[in-house]
Amino acid sequence: MSRTFDIIRGALMLLIILGLIGWWMYRSLRSTEDPTRLIIKWVITALMAPGFFFILSAGVYAAPFAAVIGLILAITWGRSIGGLIAKPFENLFTGGDTPADPQPFYSIAQARRKKGQFRDAVSAIQQQLQKFPNDATGQMMLAEIQAENLNDLPGAQLTVERFCQQPGHAPESIAIALHQLADWHLKFGQDLPAAQQTLEKIIELLPGSEQSRMASQRIAHLGTSENLFASHDRQAIRLRAGVDNIGLLKDSSSLQKADEDPALQAGAYIKHLEAHPLDSEAREKLALIYAEHYHRLDLATDQLEQLIQQPNQPAKQQVHLLNLLARLHVQHGDDYESARGALQRIIDFHAGSALAALAEQRLAHLKLDFKGKEQRQSVKLGTYEKNVGLKKPPRPLSSS
Repeated sequence: MSRTFDIIRGALMLLIILGLIGWWMYRSLRSTEDPTRLIIKWVITALMAPGFFFILSAGVYAAPFAAVIGLILAITWGRSIGGLIAKPFENLFTGGDTPADPQPFYSIAQARRKKGQFRDAVSAIQQQLQKFPNDATGQMMLAEIQAENLNDLPGAQLTVERFCQQPGHAPESIAIALHQLADWHLKFGQDLPAAQQTLEKIIELLPGSEQSRMASQRIAHLGTSENLFASHDRQAIRLRAGVDNIGLLKDSSSLQKADEDPALQAGAYIKHLEAHPLDSEAREKLALIYAEHYHRLDLATDQLEQLIQQPNQPAKQQVHLLNLLARLHVQHGDDYESARGALQRIIDFHAGSALAALAEQRLAHLKLDFKGKEQRQSVKLGTYEKNVGLKKPPRPLSSS
């Protein structure tokens, strides 16, 4: 009974050893760069096996045979053993045998596009997108070829819309894709309403974000369809005749272009802000007119505060507005505390940053700015109820 048990145990041990050897051989064949050479090495090693038994039986007289077998095995396995020893040090620089994350490759598509083979380029991109359906680079490259090379703007729009509907994309990527689509609507379709609708899609998908604010800003400056067609079909520019006897003029004051009426500018900005209350550029220019032309710092402050308090305002833009507010209090308000308060807000909002450090430097010299400023003469204000320049524009709607 015990002999039978020993036979079974020996057989199981043999199977385990053979299984481990087989598993090791399989893994080695999969990881090697030259499976044929590895198999040859195994065959040579197997042929040397009888020599090992001869060496064990011959004892001291088998030294020459051992030397020959050792030389053969050294030639066969020397490179592999050296690589095994060097592998840990190589892994420090190469990262080991861990395979790299799979990623799409578009070099074939780019090469075909450069050759003018646009359909083949699209086919190459689609092959990659079948493996990586959410890849942003491939989808935008596909849309770009459709719009710019195949004159297929509806196809490009469909590609971008599918991209925006996919989960997991960063808000910046979605906004860039829709801005690009708006550019194509303007450039290839001369379709201003379609471009505006595309930008409004950013506001719809990313409400209250920085991308939404930028989209609103761009919508405010799209212009009109008439201007778009005029820029597309440019006519020759007629130059007016120059001034005769320019060298005999006493001065050049008559040659200078007359300044635009600030009141008319203010009225235009107010009308513009009624349609686009989120246009920060127009609101800032209106604030400057209130302060510099009408000397109404209260109205200017109101306009700037609306911009400063907008949600998701970039730090750089917010600091610019607060610095502008401080400057207006210095130049037009003679109000040290208000100017100091504007600079202090920069320090409080962005403590520890370079922007706060610059504000601290300006705050340290603020009294010198007031001391060096000439005494402003009092300005008599007229009746402004009838002047459109002092009508308050609508406040921007909350983007949240």
